[in-house]
Formats: sequence, structure tokens, C-alpha cells
Amino acid sequence: MLKKFLLNSLSSFVGTWIALVLFGVAAVMITIGIAARVGTENSVSNSVKSHSILTLDLNGTIVESAEATNPDYLELMQGNLTKPATLNQIVEGIKSASNNDNIDAMYIKCQAMAASPATVNAIREAVKDFKKKGKKVYAYGDAYTLGTYYIASAADKIYLNPYGNIAIQGLGGATMFMKGLFDKLGIEFQVVKVGTFKSAVEPYISNHMSEPARAQLDTLFGTMWDFIKEGICEKRKKLTPEKINDLVNGGIMFSSAEDAKKVGMIDEIAYERTMDEKLAKLINVDKDDLNFVSPETLIGQIPWTDAYGSKDNIAVLYATGEIIDGGNAGINYKNLVPIITELAEDDKIKGMVLRVNSPGGSAFGSDQIGEALDYFMSKKKPLAVSMGDYAASGGYWISCGADRIFANPLTITGSIGIFGLIPNAKGLAEKLGINAEIVATNPDANFPSLIEPMNSTQLEIMQKYVEKGYDRFIDRVAKGRKMPQAKVRHIAEGRVWNAMKAKELGLVDEIGSLQKAIEWVAKKADIYSKYSVSIYPLYKPNVWDMLPSMGIESSVTGTNPTSKELEEASKEIAKKIIEQNRILARMPEFDFKIK
Repeated sequence: MLKKFLLNSLSSFVGTWIALVLFGVAAVMITIGIAARVGTENSVSNSVKSHSILTLDLNGTIVESAEATNPDYLELMQGNLTKPATLNQIVEGIKSASNNDNIDAMYIKCQAMAASPATVNAIREAVKDFKKKGKKVYAYGDAYTLGTYYIASAADKIYLNPYGNIAIQGLGGATMFMKGLFDKLGIEFQVVKVGTFKSAVEPYISNHMSEPARAQLDTLFGTMWDFIKEGICEKRKKLTPEKINDLVNGGIMFSSAEDAKKVGMIDEIAYERTMDEKLAKLINVDKDDLNFVSPETLIGQIPWTDAYGSKDNIAVLYATGEIIDGGNAGINYKNLVPIITELAEDDKIKGMVLRVNSPGGSAFGSDQIGEALDYFMSKKKPLAVSMGDYAASGGYWISCGADRIFANPLTITGSIGIFGLIPNAKGLAEKLGINAEIVATNPDANFPSLIEPMNSTQLEIMQKYVEKGYDRFIDRVAKGRKMPQAKVRHIAEGRVWNAMKAKELGLVDEIGSLQKAIEWVAKKADIYSKYSVSIYPLYKPNVWDMLPSMGIESSVTGTNPTSKELEEASKEIAKKIIEQNRILARMPEFDFKIK
């Protein structure tokens, strides 16, 4: 016993000592990072030199807006503290560059980018607007994926590495069906739902996609793919939508750079090191005098989003992620509702744009946010919604009451439906040797229970409860869209739509950018000639956001997960699903980023 006690004490001491050492290392890293950042900021001029080039570096994941970094210790030790690029910085940076006389051209460096179709299209539209000011755009890639090539297709010239390729495969997404996993764990899901196309429950109760679910995704992807192909052909005169399909089906991604040039997908073949010469010639300067600036640099020099004291203010409120009833990840109504209330009661706020990028989530949370937005509008302040990648199910619930709804052509919206997902873990309890005995005053005192399946009466009660929630959803859409309930029910049923079709159906008012939504609100509030813009929720960077990228390579990259790690991951998935809200207004989950 004494030996065991000493060993335990020693292990605790060693563990504590290691933790303190790691903390010390992290503290040193932070100190160095802050010093480096301050030094860099002091050395960078606030002015953009004449004949500068805007560099758009398409690399990594692009997210909607900036959020505070919350790394874990594993990320710290691996050096993985890089922050993703944000769409609002990219778009506003390009807009600023287009209006800056010192910026002569744009250089798009196409690398490994991952973003949803609507995000990619928003960047491409910003590039097109830049060109309207008479400024040239060159694009280069060691290789192009669909997302980077779609953006690059707006350029005046596209360059490809001699050993590069055009890795375009079409448009699609994957849905993970997990019934087999839950069968192994001993977890069964009991489902109540409304909507033929409300297929978000399928991954939990089936190993295959239903025909209605497949049909709606076929239509969704097909329409979006057609839009992207037509966009590519705007400047690529040798190409047609049909030709692009033929090239993709014929394996263009495995073709050579020479083949890509021959069919008209690129203009020139070049190594990256030669691009400086080409860019210098483009703007008529010496190669050694080239000056490159980033969108982030330009954003730091303009007052956009920094006008919180203005008397004629348009608030842009971001609602990004899954709608939840607690926590900090996603859209927590407990955090968002007070902000909406404060903006409604602030005399300096003359109107608001709600920027929605959400697949939905908690029906309860969606309703709370919707009611708060109604309160904002009751103050006679105009409210517009600008839809990002998704504004579906709960995301549409919070959008539909606005005065006007703007969307990107490739936004996914609709999915008007509700479902309940009630887990029964009795099988898991039995596997773990757990036997639960229930004592209650009434038959349903413990309903719903994690350890007992629902009986037919309880299922009927839950179904009626979900149907009432669906009726509430339908009623909100009908009132917000000024549409008969019968029509709403016809286009609802949990079906997802792209924004172009949604506009035809009356679910969206206008295809347009966030900037168009802001301008509409400013005109509606009669402050168009003097408005300013402020962003909410307020971005509060923490100490980790002050760390620059130190170039520390991960020492564990490329390793395969062990069976124990896979088991732990499975348990985490199950835990997350079991703990989620029982009644959800959420679109189907599928991996849908174009890379």
C-alpha cells in the first residue's frame, strides 16, 4: 500500500511538474509572439506605396468572420496557431484596393483552399468588381481545385505550373450514416418529424440515403454546378458549360498543363518564381520595386466596421454556426438576444443587417432569436438579412421575418421543417453492466428517458409536439414573407433550395451581397449619404490572437489513429449527439466545401 501510495504521489508530482514546464514554455512563446507582433506593427508603414499589387492568397479554410482563438495544449505543442482567413476581410480588402489609386493590379495565388460555394462566389464577385475599375488581375497556381479555379477564372490571365494540373471533379457532398456505429454502441434513435424531405435524421436511423433526400441534393448540386460552369465560361471563350462537363468527365484533373492550355482553361505555363517579372511588366515597374499588400493590411487602414460612436449607424450582426441553447460555439440565443435588444434600444443604430450563416439547430433557440428580431423591427428600424453559405431550417426561421432578404446565388436555404431525435441508450447501459430501476409517481414522470424506449402513447405525444412546432414555423414564414400558409406548406416539407430557386419561390427577395444589404438598409433608414457601419458581436481577441505564426512544424503529422483513439472518437460523437437539444430545426448534415 505504501509503495502504491508513493508511486501515485510521484506520478502526480511529475505530472504537475510537466504541466508547469509546458505552461512556462507557452508563456515564453506568448511573450516572444507579442514582442514580435509589436515590432512588426511598428515597422510596417500605414501608407500603401504607389504601384502596389494586392495579393490574394487563397490558402487554408475561409470562415465567415473573425473569432477569438481557443487552442488546446496539443495545438500549442504542435505550433498550430494559425488563424483562418475571413470572408469579410477578403471582400472588404478587395473593395478598398479597387478604390485605392496606389493599387495597380491584383495577384491571386491559388493554393489549397477550402470554402463553401457561396463564400467562393462572394470572393469571385469581389474580384470582378475590382476589374470594373480598370485594374488587371493575374492568377497563378501550382495546381487548381474547383474553388480556386472558379475564382481565378475571373482573372485577365491564368498561369499554371508546368507540372501542375486542373483538379476539377464537379460538385458534390458526403453524408456520414452512423446507424452501424450506434448499433455497436447499443444506442437507438426514436424519431418524430414533419416534412418528407427533412432528412437530417437519416444518418442516425439508416445506413443509406432515402430517395427524397437524394433527389433534392441532386437538384441542388446540379443547379449550383450549372451556375459555376457558366461563370467560368464568362472569360474563358474557348469553353462552354458542355465542354467543361466533357473535360471533367474525361479526367481533366489528370491531364498536363499543356493540355489545359490547349483547351483554353489557362493562358500561360510558368514557374512561380517568374511571376514577379510578369507582374512588374504588367504595371510597368522594375521587379525589385514590386510592393505587395494583403487585404488584411488594407482593412487595417480604413474605418469600415469601426464606427460605434456614429449617430447614423448600420449594425451588421453576425449569426454564424449551429443554433444552440448554451455554450460559446455557434449561435447561442442567450448571447445573441441581449445584443439584438441592445441594438433595438440604441438610438445611434438606425437599422441592422443580420448576416446569417447557419444550418439551423435548436427550434427553441431559433424562436427566441426570431422574437428578439421582431422586437427590433417594432422600433421602426429597417432589418435586412444577408445570407451566407447557409440560412436553412432554424437559419431560415430567424431570417424570414426581415423586411428584405438578400442571398448569394449559391446560398443554401429553406429546409422549413422540424424533427425530434430522442436517443434510447438501454442497449449501451446493458453492455456496460448498468441496470436502472425507476421509481415514479406517474407513468411519464421519467419521460423522455435515456434508458427506456418510448411507448406508442409517448411517441404520439412527441409527434403532436413537433407538429405544433412545425405549424409555428409555417406561420412565421407566412407572416414574414406575406405568403399564404398553403403555399408555404407546399414549398416547405424540409426541402433545401439554392437561393436562385428560393427567389423564384418567394423565400428570398434579392440576389446580392452583404454590401447591397447594407446599402438597402441605409436607404430605407434615409441615411444613405452619411451612414457608417459597425460589426456585432464585438470581436474580442485574446492573448492567443496576438501570437504570430512561428512556423513550428507538427511532429505528429501523418500518424494513423489507433483503435483506442477511434473508440474514443466514437464515444465523443455519441456523447455530443445524446446531449444535443431534442427538438431541432436543422438542415441535413453533409460535407460540402469546394476545394
